[in-house]
Amino acid sequence: MKTIYWKDGQLCLLDQTLLPYEVEYLVCGTYQDVIQAIKTMVVRGAPAIGVAAAFAMALAELAGDDLDQAARKIKDARPTAVNLAWAVDRVLESDSILEEALKIYEEDQNTNRAMGKHGASIISDGDTILTHCNAGALACVDYGTALGVVRAAHQQGKNIDVICDETRPVLQGARLSVWEMQQEGIPVKLIVDGAAGRLMQEGEVDKVIIGADRVAKGGVANKIGSLMVALAAKRFGVPFYVAAPKSTFDHENSIYGIEIEERNPEEVLNFAGCCAAPLYTDVRNPSFDIVPSDLITGIITEKGILKPF
Repeated sequence: MKTIYWKDGQLCLLDQTLLPYEVEYLVCGTYQDVIQAIKTMVVRGAPAIGVAAAFAMALAELAGDDLDQAARKIKDARPTAVNLAWAVDRVLESDSILEEALKIYEEDQNTNRAMGKHGASIISDGDTILTHCNAGALACVDYGTALGVVRAAHQQGKNIDVICDETRPVLQGARLSVWEMQQEGIPVKLIVDGAAGRLMQEGEVDKVIIGADRVAKGGVANKIGSLMVALAAKRFGVPFYVAAPKSTFDHENSIYGIEIEERNPEEVLNFAGCCAAPLYTDVRNPSFDIVPSDLITGIITEKGILKPF
């Protein structure tokens, strides 16, 4: 199942807000449609929104829209993930935006398989892997980053168990990562976010592998809650890995200088359609954490396993 595909001059996006209960594709005919899909997390995950952004620029070109204006609006859709701006800039520098978008689409799939092969080398038979948020096939075109590493090790015949943090407030771990592992036949358990430290303290976790929305000088940005997982892993001696393609790397900026997206308070105030707090409660809803480099064991890329910088 592809998260994204291009057909007949339109972009089709698997609607991840409906998973795991419904499998439907949203058809986008304009770049504005893609922007809305990115903002509402119909499509999500740094590699996936990068590919979607590339095709959004193709839609803008086909419609005869102002490309500079389209590029600015697309980049503003979700500012923390660097893949989005990277993809927009790359297609703008090409001779054909659509051809370059299709190339990025194919590269994503090949990159993730290469990443999985390198990452599988750090997984031993019998390991239990904890992951946070969803960095699987649903966060990419196909295969996945962090869960792509798990998938590759499983395909090598290694016996692996996976523990997924639920990942509040919109439950990407519970809804998406658990579903992916079940589809693959990989043993998986779901825990509340606050239980990760307890399980590491008890020796039930051998390694942590997460994805990243940006890798920069001093650390990585990933889904909120990642920092607490990294701190617990450091305290209890659990190796903590990040799986991210080179397109997620930002060599120009410090991780502490990037914009951290704040999302709608309603994501926190409501849970599964039910009110989860008193009316008019004040809310902070940062979408991403900064995980400092000294908490990271290694960064798994399509070129090998690198040290954080």
